[in-house]
Amino acid sequence: MTLGEKLQADLVAAMKAKEELRLSVLRMVKSAIQLKEVEKIKKLEEAEIHSLLQTMIKQRRESVEQFQAGGRKDLAEKEAKEIGILEGYLPAAPSDAEMDSAIAAAIQETGASSVKQMGAVVKAAKALLAGKTVDGKSLSDRVRDRLAKMG
Repeated sequence: MTLGEKLQADLVAAMKAKEELRLSVLRMVKSAIQLKEVEKIKKLEEAEIHSLLQTMIKQRRESVEQFQAGGRKDLAEKEAKEIGILEGYLPAAPSDAEMDSAIAAAIQETGASSVKQMGAVVKAAKALLAGKTVDGKSLSDRVRDRLAKMG
């Protein structure tokens, strides 16, 4: 079952079970996918859907921070629940050890020795972690720390 088919099946199940929040989130995802497909004039591949989901999660994390800063705990909790639902459709995140070994391999592969080459290292590390859900900010922070210690 492809990710698109799974999303559709879960949407129908949420509708039947009258799970309002889950239904709302899945409709939003389906709508975002359709919008992207119209934009690209082709069906999205799984990797593109994963990327879209990661973008949606990032947007919600930013919203949670803003709502908490604004004292809207109710809205922050709703966004956090949406993040949980969206994360269920992404592959597992790499462990700390996997991230560290990918960063070490990327540094060796690129020959990076200072923070100036951070972009190349992040790109290489992401390629090594393909198939996993990588938090770009977390990866960048780790790479920056590692390169700062070197140079």
